[in-house]
Amino acid sequence: MTDNTTNKIDITPELVSHIADLAHLPLTDQKQSENLVEAFEEVLGVIENLKEVNTSAVEPTHQVTGLENILREDEVDENRMFTQEEALQNAPIQYQGYFVVPQILDQD
Repeated sequence: MTDNTTNKIDITPELVSHIADLAHLPLTDQKQSENLVEAFEEVLGVIENLKEVNTSAVEPTHQVTGLENILREDEVDENRMFTQEEALQNAPIQYQGYFVVPQILDQD
């Protein structure tokens, strides 16, 4: 699958099918698979071109908007806190001091 001399990945319909299975993407026909082979090869070509760009004099950019986070101390204001009883007073169902909610897990 990988040619060690050029570090180029050979994109095959089998590899595309494997990636589609991993991503749970249904491929409906051979033409779709062939189109994805071409698309993957194009993306990898762009990545190879980017590897050739000299970025040694470019400072890493962590944020592009110029905005900065406004931070504050995380202080507890006990005057604004609910007691456990106050927090639970309108809960339709509670058990041993906790909220009870319906289970939302699905097996898909």
